[in-house]
Amino acid sequence: MTRYAFAERLALADLMTEAGPDAPTLCGDWTVRDLLAHLLLRERRLDAAAGILIKRLAGRTERVQREIAAGDFGALLEQLRTPPRWSPAGLAPLDELVNLSEMFVHHEDVRRAVPGWLPRKLEPGLSSALWTQARRRAALVLRRYPVQVRVIAPGHGTMVAGRPGTTPVNLTGEPGELLMFLFGRQGHARASVDGPAAHTARLRAARLGA
Repeated sequence: MTRYAFAERLALADLMTEAGPDAPTLCGDWTVRDLLAHLLLRERRLDAAAGILIKRLAGRTERVQREIAAGDFGALLEQLRTPPRWSPAGLAPLDELVNLSEMFVHHEDVRRAVPGWLPRKLEPGLSSALWTQARRRAALVLRRYPVQVRVIAPGHGTMVAGRPGTTPVNLTGEPGELLMFLFGRQGHARASVDGPAAHTARLRAARLGA
């Protein structure tokens, strides 16, 4: 089984090394160091990670993340490259399920924070794996969306989400671009949105993820 999630992890660590700890990302005001600390907290500090999703616990999560970020940058990068054996990364199928989207999107968060970025040419197997992730993501974040959305990846397939019986919006792009869009990076994803103007504007502005 090809370990796309692990390959994205290593590529992200290499890019973070090259960019440096103070480089910007697409994650709000987070620097590369902040993003790295988030990834390590998510994977190594399960006792403090709940605040990523549960607002009332966010204070502790943010505090622990700051503590992690204060560590040596090189040592933190090494931790990213060598995840704990007991984590999902230790089992290939689970790693792909749990970490592929996370590593791909955050890899692109660093790449696309720099002016003049260009899309990567992805191998077919990775594109197929990202299409699987994009379908799952669309089913999650668009499940209560008030308009029907057709998510289209040419050469891969189409899935439909949102409210049936409404005039649909077509969201079209390569799987990786769709995944970026569906994780809330609409302004940095090379995906097209076609349909009634009010509906397309609403989808482009929707809060779809972290």
